[in-house]
Amino acid sequence: MLGYSQALLSMTEEGDLFMARRRVSSISSDRTRKSNGANLGFEEKLWQVADRLRGHMDPAEYKHVVLGLVFLKYISDAFEERYRQLSRWTSDPSHEYYIKEPQARYGVLEDRDEYKAENIFWVPKEARWPHLQANARQPTIGRLIDDAMVAIERDNASLKGVLPKDYARPTLDKQQVGELIDLIGTIGLGDKENRSKDILGRVYEYFLGKFASAEGKKGGEFYTPRCVVRLLVEMIEPFKGRVYDPCCGSSGMFVQSEEFIRRHGGRIGDISVYGQESNPTTWRLAKMNLAIRGIEANLGPYHADSFHDDLHKDLKADRLSIEVTDNRCNKEEQELSQISLA
Repeated sequence: MLGYSQALLSMTEEGDLFMARRRVSSISSDRTRKSNGANLGFEEKLWQVADRLRGHMDPAEYKHVVLGLVFLKYISDAFEERYRQLSRWTSDPSHEYYIKEPQARYGVLEDRDEYKAENIFWVPKEARWPHLQANARQPTIGRLIDDAMVAIERDNASLKGVLPKDYARPTLDKQQVGELIDLIGTIGLGDKENRSKDILGRVYEYFLGKFASAEGKKGGEFYTPRCVVRLLVEMIEPFKGRVYDPCCGSSGMFVQSEEFIRRHGGRIGDISVYGQESNPTTWRLAKMNLAIRGIEANLGPYHADSFHDDLHKDLKADRLSIEVTDNRCNKEEQELSQISLA
């Protein structure tokens, strides 16, 4: 097994592999900048959402407002799909779930174990999207959203301390928030097909690319394109053991590792996931991304730079992945040159 320093030494000695990864990441970042999105099919709607807040707050801030609502819609969609499925089953006399008494049938629909068994978050009534959309134009919508986030964290331990809860702040225009809710409500996010994709990471990539010029940042710093991540996963072959990504971004590498294991007939429990991310918003997104898929991971108790604050000092990893993006290469190369590998 490789320790972190040993892995870095191996990668720097094998210069061709290191430079190949760097070059692939650079090329992919260029393509991302040209396309300005993740090609999800609803980019224009997302841009309309963000554009509602243009001029009302800093660009670096309003994308986080939108992403919080997108996540809320995502988990609510997944919940509602399962809710409708259970409703059909319990009312169908030919199905094993059939229940004759309406009150008992309702009890099954509100049984959180029926959702957790399918790796779907339990969404309390006050946090469900139809309830929020029905109150989207009320002056109290900010507080209702914050209450929804609190309720979801309360009932889903894996999301504790992760979700944004500052929609009631006075500086956030509540009329604009209501318009955001109405527009996001027209986008399907959490159905079965989208749950199989790294949808939140791809949405995040889209926003980072779209707002790059306004923020002075590049999307590749926080999100590596799926094709590049998949290539890296195929190279490290994470069949079992400890998988570590010291700059994990939105956790796309871990998601792809899960898909790799499933394609090869393995079990997700065959690997242990460890990671670290320096950007606080991206760190929270990573935790949300993994929680949605039921992937248990240790991303550290807080966001931190793996060079200056290693949260996994004693970890001996079997597989390690580092995606070096072009806008961080110079800084990381300087850091690498200062590390003692003796």
